[in-house]
Amino acid sequence: MSEKVTAMIEEIKALTVLELSELVHALEEEFGVSAAAMAAPAAGAAAPAAEEKTEFDVVLTGFDAAAKIKVIKAVREITGQGLAEAKATVEGAPSTLKEGISKDDAEALKKQVEEAGGKVELK
Repeated sequence: MSEKVTAMIEEIKALTVLELSELVHALEEEFGVSAAAMAAPAAGAAAPAAEEKTEFDVVLTGFDAAAKIKVIKAVREITGQGLAEAKATVEGAPSTLKEGISKDDAEALKKQVEEAGGKVELK
């Protein structure tokens, strides 16, 4: 890399977030381009994180020992598992109960399990 490019990178690293934002907007105006269009292919995995999440996983992270049977019943309802499988799922927490569901459905399932005595996390 040339000295000129290295010096520019060092200058950019010293900018605050606000200054960096102003720089991006100035470059977009000066050259008639959009940084968003160029950043998407380069960012790869970072692009979905910026978007609002639409699919959630419901993960059982634990349960109240006194409510274990209620939690097993709730897990059976949610997953459609048999008694032995649901018991294994509850005892093996953290366990994913549902994957890739809407936020509303995930919230409803979380409420259902928490009311039974389970601890749930949405991912």
